Amino acid sequence: QVQLVESGGGLVQPGGSLKLSCAASGRLFSLYPMGWYRQTPGKKREAVAVIGSGGERTNYAESVKGRFTIARDNASNTVFLQMNNLKPEDTAVYYCKMQGSVGDYWGQGTQVTVSS
Repeated sequence: QVQLVESGGGLVQPGGSLKLSCAASGRLFSLYPMGWYRQTPGKKREAVAVIGSGGERTNYAESVKGRFTIARDNASNTVFLQMNNLKPEDTAVYYCKMQGSVGDYWGQGTQVTVSS
C-alpha cells in the first residue's frame, strides 16, 4: 500500500512563492509517473503538472506554465511543486497523485491560499 503525504501549503500574497512537497512510502515511487492536481469547492479536480518516472518528461496546465515547476527526487521518494508568481486563482487544495499500474494513489491534500 502506498501512502502519499503533502506538505508546504499555506497563505501567501499575490506574486509570492511556495514549494509543495509530497513524500511517498514504499518502494514503488521511482517506477511511476507523479502529478500535482488541485481542486476548489464546486469544481472538478484538475491536473496542474505531471512528471515521468525518471523525471525527464514534464507537462503543465496552460494556466501555470512558466510559473510552476515540478521535480522529483527518486532517492528520497519525494515530488515537489515550486510555485512562483502566485495568483489568487491558484487558491485551491493541492493533491499529489501516483499513477500506478493497477490504480492511482492520492494524498490527503494541502491548502494553498493566495490573498492579500
